[in-house]
Amino acid sequence: MSTIQGMSRRTVLRGMGTAMALPLLDAMMPRSARAAAASKPPVRMAFLFTANGKHMPDWTPKDEGKLTDLPSILKPLEAHKSNLLVLSGLTLNGGRALGDGPGDHARCVASFLTGAHPKKTDGKGISNGVSVDQIAAQAIGEKTRFPSLELGTEPSSQGGRCDSGYSCIYTSNMSWRTPTSPMTKEINPRAVFDRLFGNSDKAGEQKSRAKRDRYRKSILDLVAEDASDLKRKLGAGDVRKLDEFTFAVRQIEKQIEESEKLAAQETGVPDFPRPAGVPRDFGEHVRLMMDMMVLAMQTDSTRTLTFMYTNAGSNRSYNVVDVRRGHHTLSHHGRDREKQADISKINRYHSTLLAHFLDRLAGVKEAGGTLLDHSMVLFGSGLGDGNRHNHDNLPILLAGRGGSIKSGRHVRYPFNTPLTNLYRSMLSRAGATTDKYSDSTGPLDGLS
Repeated sequence: MSTIQGMSRRTVLRGMGTAMALPLLDAMMPRSARAAAASKPPVRMAFLFTANGKHMPDWTPKDEGKLTDLPSILKPLEAHKSNLLVLSGLTLNGGRALGDGPGDHARCVASFLTGAHPKKTDGKGISNGVSVDQIAAQAIGEKTRFPSLELGTEPSSQGGRCDSGYSCIYTSNMSWRTPTSPMTKEINPRAVFDRLFGNSDKAGEQKSRAKRDRYRKSILDLVAEDASDLKRKLGAGDVRKLDEFTFAVRQIEKQIEESEKLAAQETGVPDFPRPAGVPRDFGEHVRLMMDMMVLAMQTDSTRTLTFMYTNAGSNRSYNVVDVRRGHHTLSHHGRDREKQADISKINRYHSTLLAHFLDRLAGVKEAGGTLLDHSMVLFGSGLGDGNRHNHDNLPILLAGRGGSIKSGRHVRYPFNTPLTNLYRSMLSRAGATTDKYSDSTGPLDGLS
């Protein structure tokens, strides 16, 4: 038990213009049972998008009910099987053509979190819907430093033509604040880190960053004195939790620095850090972004996050799993078994990266459970089979218990069950209940 009680969850460590948020400590929990019940850990939501659908035979569990043998694409998640809910049969009607002809890749991401049918245009008159993460941000965003965080590995576009008459705005953004205003995602790990642990105002943040760069200091060096003062007031359990947290922060700093040093060497820049800290290796890039998503959730800096592995229709190759042809090219497999096998390898690799995220969440102890227990992580695509370009029976996985979800199962829903029904249920569990959302017909049954 900590030696101080009633510490605010908004407590930060300060030093040299830096404000560093803290994880949930026992000292932040009230003593009384009633107050403790009212101060349960918040439910966090993360929405992770992958392009080009999945090879569904290697994604879908054989049987409904309890998850036993995971199919090959989901096999990397074996350690988290009891925390997985595979949801089959969900449909994204807004992703269908509905008279607009080709453009399924653009529609699959534009409608993925909105459920809306985006207006087909490559320029003027952009129109979509409001995404589920932004519905949550509007309802509960005032409780955290950032109403939401939008992250990815490839830049958001502000124009151009990308898919059969659809603007690149649709293919590169899945978070929409209004039907005409997408939320541009951040792809630079350094920028995300500085946003999470920098000064609250932009000028102060830049000044703090410049000072750290000049003296090659870690953010932990800047707040060391404040951290030492705090530790003297905490119990052993909280000291251990704080040490684990600061160790994780420093490890991420080191990874970012090494990535920047390597990139600087490859581009002939003599020193580091450089303005852009985007790793050249895709897997490293994804894992770094996921690590910072965990820190953002752990410190309650935000409760709503989105992450795009790639933009829609990505044709990235994956030499790391011996797949040299482009992802999008392979997705048009025409039932060619070799191409389907390569698609499955890519899908499995994406699951391996998801496993890293779930490992980190499960490793954070919080209020008698883990951060994963108090989260809902949605992983999937707005396309089913990339060859068919279908938007029904989507590959949707929900990880984490979100406080009340009964996991470790495969649930199959009737044809055309709206994906947005799931979003309504997630919003309710996160404290952002809404009676109507996009084309939802009601909360999704069978989650608990």
